[in-house]
Amino acid sequence: MIFRRSLQLAGRTLVVTSEGLGFRWASRSMSSQRSSSYSFETLLVSQPSEHVFQVELNRPDKLNAMNVAFWMELPKCMQQLHEDNNCRVVVVSGAGRMFTAGLDLASMASTFATDSSDGEELDVARKARRMHALITSYQETFTSLEKCSKPVIAAIHNGCIGGGVDMVTACDIRYCTTDAYFQVKEVDLGLAADVGTLQRLPRVIGNASLVNELVFTARKMEAAEAHQAGLVSRVFPDKDQMMAAALDVARQIASKSPVAVQGSKVHLVYSRDHSVEEGLRYMAAWNMCMLQSEDLMKSAMALMAKEKEPPKFSNL
Repeated sequence: MIFRRSLQLAGRTLVVTSEGLGFRWASRSMSSQRSSSYSFETLLVSQPSEHVFQVELNRPDKLNAMNVAFWMELPKCMQQLHEDNNCRVVVVSGAGRMFTAGLDLASMASTFATDSSDGEELDVARKARRMHALITSYQETFTSLEKCSKPVIAAIHNGCIGGGVDMVTACDIRYCTTDAYFQVKEVDLGLAADVGTLQRLPRVIGNASLVNELVFTARKMEAAEAHQAGLVSRVFPDKDQMMAAALDVARQIASKSPVAVQGSKVHLVYSRDHSVEEGLRYMAAWNMCMLQSEDLMKSAMALMAKEKEPPKFSNL
């Protein structure tokens, strides 16, 4: 995975990239990248507190099942949040009685058609090419949660089925309610999970035997087991208490230096997929710029002065 991060200097944009650990000057000039609108059909975006944005799966009458619009809208939303310098933390939740029932089979059936636009039957190579493009597009939907430089907290209640597991394993922090359950449902649909669960779940819980059992049987993993396995870090009696806690943690994160928090996320994800040596090399290249930020001095002065309130950090 390639990460890019920009730093505004002298009216130009310095772009730091993990590809070759290099630097280059981009030609675009300084400008605000804050999105003017978060208007979606399947998502409800709100700002419950300063620098904290909530993205709610918003098809409660369909148990937040993932239709065609959802697969297109989530990556667009996450890209907007990534670019919105007023956003520092994202909380993802689900409206209604369930986090998500996973793939909306009824609405998605037409997307898997392999005929040409004029109805002519395609040969296997052309069918495969079309299917590959579709799968990689849907993979990017959840990878957008990882690529967003802002920490993403998943707040899960009741069912988190199929694509829901793909989704939450791409988030940075996961909380759930006592009635929550997780189900890798794909084998019951006659396919292998193909948009992230098989790649991320083993890394999240670190127990290959348990992952294999969950994947091969499609059984439910209840909240207590998910907590014990490390899939979630906290379990709450009900949704209200979970959301209150998730938003409280989000506010705590939002009060920290965005340079430090966003840099930490980038490197945690990068180091997961690279050797220690590669991670340290990238970290050195990153911090040779970021240690020159005003945030370091503000934080140090606040600590030395033993201030009760955190310093105010500029948007990044």
